[in-house]
Amino acid sequence: MATAPLATDARTRYRVSFTDFPVQFEVQAQEILEAIERVLRRGDFILGREVREFEAAFAELAGARHAIGVANGTDALMLAMRAVGVGRGDEVITPPNSWISSTSSIVLIGARPVFADVGPDFNIDPERIEAAITPRTKVLMPVHLTGRCADMDAINALAERHGLVVVEDAAQSAGACYQGRPSGSLGHVGCFSLHPLKNLSGVGDGGVVTTNDDAIAARVRSLSNHGLRTRGVVERWGFNSRLDTLHAAVLFCRLKTLSSVIEARRKNAARYRMMLPPAVMCPDERPGDCEIYHLFMIQCDRRDELMRYLDERGIEAYVHYPTPIHLQPASRDLGYRVGDFPSAEAQARRILSLPVHQGLSAESIDYVVKTITRFYQGEKR
Repeated sequence: MATAPLATDARTRYRVSFTDFPVQFEVQAQEILEAIERVLRRGDFILGREVREFEAAFAELAGARHAIGVANGTDALMLAMRAVGVGRGDEVITPPNSWISSTSSIVLIGARPVFADVGPDFNIDPERIEAAITPRTKVLMPVHLTGRCADMDAINALAERHGLVVVEDAAQSAGACYQGRPSGSLGHVGCFSLHPLKNLSGVGDGGVVTTNDDAIAARVRSLSNHGLRTRGVVERWGFNSRLDTLHAAVLFCRLKTLSSVIEARRKNAARYRMMLPPAVMCPDERPGDCEIYHLFMIQCDRRDELMRYLDERGIEAYVHYPTPIHLQPASRDLGYRVGDFPSAEAQARRILSLPVHQGLSAESIDYVVKTITRFYQGEKR
Protein backbone atom coordinates (compact mmCIF):
# COMPACT_ATOMS: atom_id res chain seq x y z
CA MET A 1 0.00 0.00 0.00
CA ALA A 2 1.25 3.52 0.68
CA THR A 3 3.67 2.35 3.34
CA ALA A 4 6.28 -0.22 2.36
CA PRO A 5 9.61 -1.44 3.72
CA LEU A 6 12.76 0.06 2.26
CA ALA A 7 15.84 -2.09 1.87
CA THR A 8 18.12 0.61 0.46
CA ASP A 9 18.60 2.85 3.50
CA ALA A 10 19.35 1.35 6.88
CA ARG A 11 17.93 4.31 8.80
CA THR A 12 14.65 4.29 6.83
CA ARG A 13 12.04 1.65 7.59
CA TYR A 14 9.19 2.93 5.47
CA ARG A 15 8.32 4.65 2.24
CA VAL A 16 5.35 7.00 2.46
CA SER A 17 4.29 8.04 -1.02
CA PHE A 18 2.56 11.28 -1.92
CA THR A 19 0.15 9.56 -4.31
CA ASP A 20 -1.52 6.15 -4.55
CA PHE A 21 -2.48 5.66 -8.20
CA PRO A 22 -2.18 1.84 -8.21
CA VAL A 23 -4.28 1.58 -5.03
CA GLN A 24 -6.93 3.88 -6.50
CA PHE A 25 -7.20 1.64 -9.55
CA GLU A 26 -7.39 -1.61 -7.60
CA VAL A 27 -10.36 -0.35 -5.57
CA GLN A 28 -12.49 -0.19 -8.73
CA ALA A 29 -10.44 -2.20 -11.22
CA GLN A 30 -13.24 -4.47 -12.45
CA GLU A 31 -15.78 -1.65 -12.79
CA ILE A 32 -13.34 0.66 -14.58
CA LEU A 33 -12.14 -1.98 -17.03
CA GLU A 34 -15.71 -2.95 -17.87
CA ALA A 35 -16.64 0.69 -18.43
CA ILE A 36 -13.68 1.17 -20.78
CA GLU A 37 -14.54 -2.02 -22.67
CA ARG A 38 -18.12 -0.84 -23.23
CA VAL A 39 -16.87 2.35 -24.87
CA LEU A 40 -14.33 0.50 -26.99
CA ARG A 41 -16.94 -1.97 -28.22
CA ARG A 42 -19.45 0.79 -29.08
CA GLY A 43 -16.86 3.08 -30.64
CA ASP A 44 -18.48 6.41 -29.68
CA PHE A 45 -15.25 7.99 -28.49
CA ILE A 46 -16.31 11.64 -28.88
CA LEU A 47 -19.29 13.03 -26.92
CA GLY A 48 -20.61 9.55 -26.22
CA ARG A 49 -23.22 8.46 -23.70
CA GLU A 50 -20.81 8.38 -20.76
CA VAL A 51 -20.01 12.07 -21.22
CA ARG A 52 -23.67 12.97 -20.71
CA GLU A 53 -23.95 10.61 -17.73
CA PHE A 54 -20.86 12.06 -16.08
CA GLU A 55 -21.97 15.65 -16.71
CA ALA A 56 -25.35 14.99 -15.09
CA ALA A 57 -23.74 13.37 -12.04
CA PHE A 58 -21.16 16.15 -11.69
CA ALA A 59 -23.82 18.85 -11.94
CA GLU A 60 -25.57 17.21 -8.99
CA LEU A 61 -22.30 17.14 -7.02
CA ALA A 62 -21.71 20.84 -7.68
CA GLY A 63 -25.30 21.89 -7.04
CA ALA A 64 -25.43 23.41 -10.52
CA ARG A 65 -27.96 23.23 -13.32
CA HIS A 66 -25.24 22.63 -15.93
CA ALA A 67 -21.91 20.80 -16.07
CA ILE A 68 -19.93 20.73 -19.30
CA GLY A 69 -17.02 18.31 -19.63
CA VAL A 70 -13.92 19.80 -21.27
CA ALA A 71 -10.37 18.73 -22.07
CA ASN A 72 -8.64 20.02 -18.92
CA GLY A 73 -8.87 22.48 -16.07
CA THR A 74 -6.95 25.21 -17.89
CA ASP A 75 -9.39 25.09 -20.80
CA ALA A 76 -12.25 25.18 -18.29
CA LEU A 77 -11.01 28.57 -17.06
CA MET A 78 -10.42 29.92 -20.57
CA LEU A 79 -13.82 28.77 -21.82
CA ALA A 80 -15.61 30.18 -18.78
CA MET A 81 -13.97 33.58 -19.15
CA ARG A 82 -14.64 33.67 -22.88
CA ALA A 83 -18.27 32.71 -22.22
CA VAL A 84 -18.78 35.65 -19.83
CA GLY A 85 -17.23 38.08 -22.29
CA VAL A 86 -13.63 38.49 -21.10
CA GLY A 87 -11.37 39.65 -23.90
CA ARG A 88 -8.37 41.74 -24.83
CA GLY A 89 -7.72 44.58 -22.42
CA ASP A 90 -9.98 43.27 -19.66
CA GLU A 91 -8.57 42.58 -16.19
CA VAL A 92 -9.11 39.53 -14.02
CA ILE A 93 -8.23 39.63 -10.31
CA THR A 94 -6.77 36.43 -8.89
CA PRO A 95 -4.26 35.36 -6.19
CA PRO A 96 -0.54 34.94 -6.97
CA ASN A 97 -0.04 31.64 -5.13
CA SER A 98 -1.85 29.15 -7.37
CA TRP A 99 -0.71 26.74 -10.05
CA ILE A 100 0.38 28.67 -13.15
CA SER A 101 -2.74 27.84 -15.19
CA SER A 102 -4.86 30.12 -13.00
CA THR A 103 -2.92 33.00 -14.53
CA SER A 104 -1.94 31.59 -17.93
CA SER A 105 -5.62 31.05 -18.75
CA ILE A 106 -6.15 34.80 -18.35
CA VAL A 107 -3.15 35.75 -20.47
CA LEU A 108 -3.98 33.27 -23.24
CA ILE A 109 -7.35 34.91 -23.95
CA GLY A 110 -5.75 38.34 -24.19
CA ALA A 111 -6.76 39.65 -20.77
CA ARG A 112 -4.49 40.94 -18.00
CA PRO A 113 -4.05 39.18 -14.65
CA VAL A 114 -4.13 41.48 -11.63
CA PHE A 115 -3.05 39.92 -8.35
CA ALA A 116 -4.42 40.44 -4.86
CA ASP A 117 -2.63 39.05 -1.81
CA VAL A 118 -3.82 36.08 0.22
CA GLY A 119 -4.89 35.56 3.82
CA PRO A 120 -3.79 33.00 6.43
CA ASP A 121 -6.02 30.37 4.80
CA PHE A 122 -3.89 30.54 1.58
CA ASN A 123 -6.87 31.95 -0.35
CA ILE A 124 -7.35 35.41 -1.84
CA ASP A 125 -8.04 38.03 0.84
CA PRO A 126 -11.30 39.88 0.07
CA GLU A 127 -9.94 42.95 1.86
CA ARG A 128 -7.12 43.14 -0.71
CA ILE A 129 -9.40 42.77 -3.74
CA GLU A 130 -11.08 46.18 -3.53
CA ALA A 131 -7.82 48.08 -4.06
CA ALA A 132 -7.08 46.03 -7.19
CA ILE A 133 -10.38 46.83 -8.94
CA THR A 134 -10.18 49.28 -11.85
CA PRO A 135 -12.61 50.33 -14.61
CA ARG A 136 -11.11 47.50 -16.71
CA THR A 137 -11.83 44.75 -14.18
CA LYS A 138 -14.26 42.17 -15.57
CA VAL A 139 -13.87 39.08 -13.39
CA LEU A 140 -12.91 38.07 -9.86
CA MET A 141 -11.28 34.64 -9.92
CA PRO A 142 -10.80 33.19 -6.42
CA VAL A 143 -8.87 29.92 -6.19
CA HIS A 144 -10.05 27.31 -3.69
CA LEU A 145 -6.49 26.28 -2.87
CA THR A 146 -5.87 22.84 -1.30
CA GLY A 147 -9.61 22.08 -1.43
CA ARG A 148 -10.62 24.85 0.96
CA CYS A 149 -13.13 27.37 -0.41
CA ALA A 150 -12.29 31.05 -0.42
CA ASP A 151 -14.46 33.52 1.52
CA MET A 152 -17.17 33.54 -1.12
CA ASP A 153 -19.77 35.65 0.71
CA ALA A 154 -17.34 38.55 0.91
CA ILE A 155 -16.13 38.02 -2.67
CA ASN A 156 -19.65 37.84 -4.08
CA ALA A 157 -20.59 41.00 -2.20
CA LEU A 158 -17.65 42.82 -3.81
CA ALA A 159 -18.61 41.49 -7.23
CA GLU A 160 -22.20 42.61 -6.86
CA ARG A 161 -21.19 46.06 -5.67
CA HIS A 162 -18.89 46.57 -8.67
CA GLY A 163 -20.90 44.69 -11.31
CA LEU A 164 -18.29 41.94 -11.77
CA VAL A 165 -18.48 38.26 -12.69
CA VAL A 166 -17.16 35.62 -10.27
CA VAL A 167 -15.38 32.64 -11.86
CA GLU A 168 -14.39 30.01 -9.29
CA ASP A 169 -11.08 28.29 -9.92
CA ALA A 170 -12.31 25.12 -8.27
CA ALA A 171 -9.60 22.90 -9.78
CA GLN A 172 -8.70 21.46 -6.36
CA SER A 173 -12.12 21.49 -4.72
CA ALA A 174 -14.52 18.97 -6.29
CA GLY A 175 -16.84 17.97 -3.45
CA ALA A 176 -15.90 20.84 -1.13
CA CYS A 177 -18.56 23.03 0.49
CA TYR A 178 -18.65 26.63 1.70
CA GLN A 179 -21.22 27.23 4.44
CA GLY A 180 -23.15 24.20 3.24
CA ARG A 181 -23.08 25.20 -0.45
CA PRO A 182 -21.06 23.16 -2.98
CA SER A 183 -17.96 24.42 -4.70
CA GLY A 184 -18.86 25.17 -8.30
CA SER A 185 -22.15 26.86 -7.45
CA LEU A 186 -20.69 29.70 -5.38
CA GLY A 187 -20.11 32.17 -8.22
CA HIS A 188 -21.40 32.69 -11.74
CA VAL A 189 -19.21 29.89 -13.12
CA GLY A 190 -17.13 27.09 -11.59
CA CYS A 191 -14.07 25.52 -13.22
CA PHE A 192 -12.69 22.11 -12.21
CA SER A 193 -9.68 19.97 -13.06
CA LEU A 194 -9.90 16.18 -13.28
CA HIS A 195 -6.13 15.67 -13.48
CA PRO A 196 -4.92 12.36 -11.98
CA LEU A 197 -3.60 14.18 -8.89
CA LYS A 198 -7.01 15.58 -7.98
CA ASN A 199 -9.38 13.92 -5.49
CA LEU A 200 -11.72 13.18 -8.39
CA SER A 201 -9.00 11.80 -10.61
CA GLY A 202 -9.04 10.80 -14.24
CA VAL A 203 -6.54 8.69 -16.15
CA GLY A 204 -5.37 11.76 -18.05
CA ASP A 205 -6.40 15.37 -18.38
CA GLY A 206 -10.00 16.48 -18.03
CA GLY A 207 -12.05 19.39 -16.75
CA VAL A 208 -15.58 20.59 -16.05
CA VAL A 209 -17.35 23.95 -16.21
CA THR A 210 -20.42 24.39 -13.99
CA THR A 211 -23.03 27.14 -13.96
CA ASN A 212 -26.66 27.87 -13.18
CA ASP A 213 -26.87 30.30 -16.11
CA ASP A 214 -28.41 28.75 -19.22
CA ALA A 215 -26.83 31.26 -21.61
CA ILE A 216 -23.33 30.82 -20.16
CA ALA A 217 -23.71 27.04 -20.35
CA ALA A 218 -24.74 27.19 -24.00
CA ARG A 219 -21.75 29.39 -24.87
CA VAL A 220 -19.30 27.13 -23.01
CA ARG A 221 -20.68 24.04 -24.73
CA SER A 222 -20.40 25.70 -28.14
CA LEU A 223 -16.94 27.15 -27.47
CA SER A 224 -15.64 23.76 -26.30
CA ASN A 225 -16.73 22.12 -29.57
CA HIS A 226 -15.26 24.40 -32.26
CA GLY A 227 -18.02 26.99 -31.86
CA LEU A 228 -20.53 24.71 -33.55
CA ARG A 229 -24.26 25.31 -33.33
CA THR A 230 -24.93 22.26 -35.51
CA ARG A 231 -22.50 20.04 -37.39
CA GLY A 232 -22.53 22.39 -40.36
CA VAL A 233 -22.97 25.78 -38.69
CA VAL A 234 -20.16 27.55 -36.79
CA GLU A 235 -21.61 30.41 -34.72
CA ARG A 236 -18.37 31.56 -33.04
CA TRP A 237 -14.64 30.80 -33.11
CA GLY A 238 -14.16 28.02 -30.60
CA PHE A 239 -11.76 25.45 -29.19
CA ASN A 240 -11.30 21.72 -29.57
CA SER A 241 -11.78 21.02 -25.87
CA ARG A 242 -14.15 18.13 -25.35
CA LEU A 243 -13.99 15.56 -22.56
CA ASP A 244 -13.28 12.20 -24.21
CA THR A 245 -15.83 9.44 -23.72
CA LEU A 246 -13.19 7.05 -22.34
CA HIS A 247 -12.19 9.57 -19.69
CA ALA A 248 -15.82 10.26 -18.85
CA ALA A 249 -16.45 6.54 -18.38
CA VAL A 250 -13.61 6.27 -15.86
CA LEU A 251 -14.61 9.49 -14.11
CA PHE A 252 -18.22 8.35 -13.77
CA CYS A 253 -16.90 5.31 -11.90
CA ARG A 254 -14.57 7.43 -9.77
CA LEU A 255 -17.35 9.85 -8.90
CA LYS A 256 -19.17 7.05 -7.09
CA THR A 257 -16.32 6.76 -4.58
CA LEU A 258 -15.55 10.47 -4.17
CA SER A 259 -17.39 10.78 -0.86
CA SER A 260 -15.33 7.96 0.66
CA VAL A 261 -12.14 9.51 -0.75
CA ILE A 262 -12.97 12.83 0.89
CA GLU A 263 -13.92 11.14 4.16
CA ALA A 264 -10.58 9.31 4.26
CA ARG A 265 -8.60 12.46 3.50
CA ARG A 266 -10.47 14.42 6.16
CA LYS A 267 -9.76 11.64 8.66
CA ASN A 268 -6.06 11.70 7.76
CA ALA A 269 -5.96 15.49 8.08
CA ALA A 270 -7.58 15.30 11.51
CA ARG A 271 -4.97 12.78 12.65
CA TYR A 272 -2.16 15.05 11.48
CA ARG A 273 -3.74 18.04 13.19
CA MET A 274 -4.07 16.14 16.45
CA MET A 275 -0.53 14.72 16.47
CA LEU A 276 1.86 17.14 14.75
CA PRO A 277 4.17 19.10 17.09
CA PRO A 278 3.67 22.80 17.94
CA ALA A 279 6.62 23.69 15.70
CA VAL A 280 4.32 23.02 12.74
CA MET A 281 1.36 25.24 11.87
CA CYS A 282 -1.53 23.11 10.63
CA PRO A 283 -4.40 24.42 8.49
CA ASP A 284 -7.52 25.11 10.51
CA GLU A 285 -11.11 24.57 9.38
CA ARG A 286 -13.79 27.22 9.03
CA PRO A 287 -17.03 26.24 10.82
CA GLY A 288 -19.75 25.38 8.32
CA ASP A 289 -17.33 24.37 5.55
CA CYS A 290 -16.35 20.95 4.25
CA GLU A 291 -12.70 20.96 3.20
CA ILE A 292 -11.62 18.05 1.04
CA TYR A 293 -7.82 18.17 1.55
CA HIS A 294 -6.61 17.86 -2.00
CA LEU A 295 -3.48 18.95 -0.15
CA PHE A 296 -2.60 19.01 3.54
CA MET A 297 -0.36 22.05 3.65
CA ILE A 298 1.53 22.93 6.80
CA GLN A 299 3.71 25.96 7.53
CA CYS A 300 7.06 25.47 9.21
CA ASP A 301 10.48 26.94 9.83
CA ARG A 302 13.53 25.42 8.09
CA ARG A 303 11.19 24.04 5.44
CA ASP A 304 13.85 22.99 2.94
CA GLU A 305 15.88 21.21 5.63
CA LEU A 306 12.77 19.40 6.83
CA MET A 307 11.90 18.37 3.28
CA ARG A 308 15.35 16.82 2.79
CA TYR A 309 15.13 15.12 6.18
CA LEU A 310 11.78 13.57 5.24
CA ASP A 311 13.06 12.48 1.84
CA GLU A 312 16.05 10.74 3.41
CA ARG A 313 13.61 8.77 5.55
CA GLY A 314 11.37 7.69 2.71
CA ILE A 315 8.64 10.35 3.01
CA GLU A 316 7.54 12.25 -0.07
CA ALA A 317 6.55 15.89 0.48
CA TYR A 318 6.18 18.78 -1.96
CA VAL A 319 5.86 22.55 -2.04
CA HIS A 320 2.70 23.97 -3.63
CA TYR A 321 4.08 26.36 -4.86
CA PRO A 322 7.69 27.46 -4.30
CA THR A 323 7.59 30.65 -6.41
CA PRO A 324 4.52 32.90 -6.47
CA ILE A 325 3.26 33.55 -9.98
CA HIS A 326 4.07 37.28 -9.95
CA LEU A 327 7.76 36.37 -9.51
CA GLN A 328 7.88 33.79 -12.31
CA PRO A 329 9.93 34.73 -15.40
CA ALA A 330 6.77 34.56 -17.52
CA SER A 331 5.25 37.37 -15.43
CA ARG A 332 8.05 39.87 -15.98
CA ASP A 333 5.95 42.04 -18.31
CA LEU A 334 3.24 42.43 -15.65
CA GLY A 335 5.50 44.76 -13.69
CA TYR A 336 5.39 43.10 -10.26
CA ARG A 337 8.34 42.93 -7.88
CA VAL A 338 9.49 41.10 -4.77
CA GLY A 339 7.54 42.46 -1.81
CA ASP A 340 4.36 43.33 -3.70
CA PHE A 341 2.43 40.47 -2.07
CA PRO A 342 4.12 39.86 1.29
CA SER A 343 1.69 37.25 2.59
CA ALA A 344 1.92 35.01 -0.48
CA GLU A 345 5.70 35.42 -0.56
CA ALA A 346 6.11 34.60 3.14
CA GLN A 347 3.90 31.53 2.83
CA ALA A 348 5.90 30.29 -0.17
CA ARG A 349 8.99 30.12 2.06
CA ARG A 350 7.23 28.08 4.77
CA ILE A 351 4.61 25.82 3.18
CA LEU A 352 5.00 22.08 2.79
CA SER A 353 2.43 19.53 1.60
CA LEU A 354 2.42 16.20 3.43
CA PRO A 355 0.95 12.94 2.08
CA VAL A 356 -2.79 12.87 2.84
CA HIS A 357 -4.23 10.53 0.21
CA GLN A 358 -6.90 7.96 0.96
CA GLY A 359 -4.47 5.03 0.78
CA LEU A 360 -2.50 6.15 3.84
CA SER A 361 -2.62 3.96 6.90
CA ALA A 362 -2.62 5.32 10.45
CA GLU A 363 0.84 3.78 10.76
CA SER A 364 2.04 5.88 7.81
CA ILE A 365 0.75 9.10 9.33
CA ASP A 366 2.25 8.24 12.71
CA TYR A 367 5.61 7.66 11.01
CA VAL A 368 5.43 11.04 9.27
CA VAL A 369 4.51 12.75 12.54
CA LYS A 370 7.30 11.03 14.50
CA THR A 371 9.84 11.93 11.83
CA ILE A 372 8.84 15.61 11.86
CA THR A 373 8.86 15.64 15.67
CA ARG A 374 12.39 14.20 15.74
CA PHE A 375 13.56 16.81 13.24
CA TYR A 376 12.41 19.68 15.45
CA GLN A 377 13.75 17.99 18.57
CA GLY A 378 17.17 18.15 16.95
CA GLU A 379 17.83 14.49 16.24
CA LYS A 380 21.38 14.03 15.03
CA ARG A 381 21.58 12.93 11.44
